[in-house]
Amino acid sequence: MNTVKQLTQEKAFTAKDHSKVVLRPVQLHDAKEIIDSVESIIKQGSSIQKEKARTVEEEHAFIKEMTAQDNMYTVVEVNGNVKGIARVIRGDLAMKRHTGLFRTWLHNDSQGKGIGKQIMDYTLNWCRLHQLHKLCLTVFESNTIAKSLYEKYGFVTEGVQKDQVCINGVYDHEIFMAYFFKQTKG
Repeated sequence: MNTVKQLTQEKAFTAKDHSKVVLRPVQLHDAKEIIDSVESIIKQGSSIQKEKARTVEEEHAFIKEMTAQDNMYTVVEVNGNVKGIARVIRGDLAMKRHTGLFRTWLHNDSQGKGIGKQIMDYTLNWCRLHQLHKLCLTVFESNTIAKSLYEKYGFVTEGVQKDQVCINGVYDHEIFMAYFFKQTKG
């Protein structure tokens, strides 16, 4: 195993509420717990960009694809249970391989415990080790906690799609944000 992958294998820490948290690469056996958490979040009507969870077979295929493409797919394990994920999908064209698209979700019962900050540190470290130049994400305008976290880490707004989503009958803007690892000219 190369040094880059060894450095981002696992990160263990204690959350603000004293929960034991581990960030680690997703494994095939995590598929069912990921699906269960996603289904729970969807039922709550939260801001997850999914309307239905994958099947176990689909999740297995996705995990294998993420690994084969050298993308980041990290599980957030809280007290031994999968409570979230973070992933970076690198650009698949040579001209876009320097970029990554960041997606994350964390189950409601694991929010507000400092886990999001640890996910950001882990993710940005992974991106640096994989020599990404730019990390992109989208966030709903109403998700002020997440938007604030991204801004604290240095993400900038690149654009806004007004009324892009409608959740429980309420329109929301989708904000496009990016983090640049190196200064650019112009």
